Amino acid sequence: MVKALYGLHPAPRAWYETLANYLLSNGFQRGKIDPTLFIKKQKGDILLVHIYVEDIIFGSTNKELCTAFEKLMKDKFQMSSMGEHTFFFGLQVTHKDNVILISQEKYIYDILKKFNYSGVKSASSPVDLEKPLVKDGHANDVDVHLYRSMIGSLMYLIASRLDIMFAVCACARFQVTPKT
Repeated sequence: MVKALYGLHPAPRAWYETLANYLLSNGFQRGKIDPTLFIKKQKGDILLVHIYVEDIIFGSTNKELCTAFEKLMKDKFQMSSMGEHTFFFGLQVTHKDNVILISQEKYIYDILKKFNYSGVKSASSPVDLEKPLVKDGHANDVDVHLYRSMIGSLMYLIASRLDIMFAVCACARFQVTPKT
């Protein structure tokens, strides 16, 4: 076989290698920590390109670098541009002036609905710091898989909501034998 067929197991890696080699040959450097991040510095400006499977997200300190990157990609590959992102990896992205705002409002509503908590009242502080959580041997058992699913969902939410990190981590300590 001369090339990987779309949909087969080796296809994503073959696509990544083709794309990575093309970017490297056009002056990009691969990220040291994240091999799917490519960086190009030019006259004090920077262009960041992130690859996720077959999607590419990119941004720059200079709009002209973005335009040049789009042209570079379209010269070699058949692709379409979706414009400015409004949604990426479950994050809502809003562009205002020279600011990019990230929120997970839709994700919050989705997990509240998933775990049947849509109608609960909100609280300004998610945990009482004066009352530490302790194990209660007499409490009712909780479905371990459901509890872990809730913790996992909240851990992803920490990406944009650092204010809940302490509460989520405190609750995560009880994943082995959760009780009510």
